[in-house]
Amino acid sequence: MAEETPRYVLNLLLVLDLVCNLSEFGSDFLRLFNGFCRYAVVTGANRGIGFEICRQLASEGIRVVLTSRDENRGLEAVETLKKELEISDQSLLFHQLDVADPASITSLAEFVKTQFGKLDILVNNAGIGGIITDAEALRAGAGKEGFKWDEIITETYELTEECIKINYYGPKRMCEAFIPLLKLSDSPRIVNVSSSMGQLKNVLNEWAKGILSDAENLTEERIDQVINQLLNDFKEGTVKEKNWAKFMSAYVVSKASLNGYTRVLAKKHPEFRVNAVCPGFVKTDMNFKTGVLSVEEGASSPVRLALLPHQETPSGCFFSRKQVSEF
Repeated sequence: MAEETPRYVLNLLLVLDLVCNLSEFGSDFLRLFNGFCRYAVVTGANRGIGFEICRQLASEGIRVVLTSRDENRGLEAVETLKKELEISDQSLLFHQLDVADPASITSLAEFVKTQFGKLDILVNNAGIGGIITDAEALRAGAGKEGFKWDEIITETYELTEECIKINYYGPKRMCEAFIPLLKLSDSPRIVNVSSSMGQLKNVLNEWAKGILSDAENLTEERIDQVINQLLNDFKEGTVKEKNWAKFMSAYVVSKASLNGYTRVLAKKHPEFRVNAVCPGFVKTDMNFKTGVLSVEEGASSPVRLALLPHQETPSGCFFSRKQVSEF
């Protein structure tokens, strides 16, 4: 005769059922149980790297909120993944998000608080190039000797302002909004999807580089000084004269600032694991599919940082794919 299931096991399953709605999931039970009901938010996720990050996290049993600025595209992305992964409505959710809009961020934070009561993983993936590109010239010349980026792109003050707003202040506001919910996790993670172009070797303006490289004294206010000076130089038409970067100054500075903020945040919250990561040169719409890596390869690095055991994960680092690299 089989032994009766111990009461403590029954009580545990009852609690898990109440917390994770396990009775609704059926075949998803094991994945959710193994994931210990961990919750993630991924920004800019209706396509490209963000979409693939959601796929890989959901495949590991993480309950994911896929977000995008375009509601229709976001909903379509969620339905695609649910069918492909054969997961329930509660395993992958959608919420509209414009990281440039503080009210939109607040709405998402309230949604996550109501749905989950906490957050374990925040992946700040949304980003733009801050330029207008001659796509045909890019496809024809990318990777060829003598190719000059500055001859195929256009940068303006308006594009720079938008780039800074989305690439730097967007992730910063997301972190500020979700830190209270992340504090309720036993392994809080923030993964900022950055770029090797944001490494300090690509910031040519010595004043800006000096501020961003001074990790000991770096603050949010000092990062703001760098950003405000860049915007002022764009407005006055002195960006090239001030030698900010070889090309794509807005993108370079926005990602360098995000990397700097990653260091500041990691120091401020030592109980968190906060890192920035360059996924590599991935074939995405942003670069007109001229990259060399697949989205699956690109997404694997941010996902790795999101899922590594807490004690094995460094914090306040910049990763080039899976290796710690220089800021």
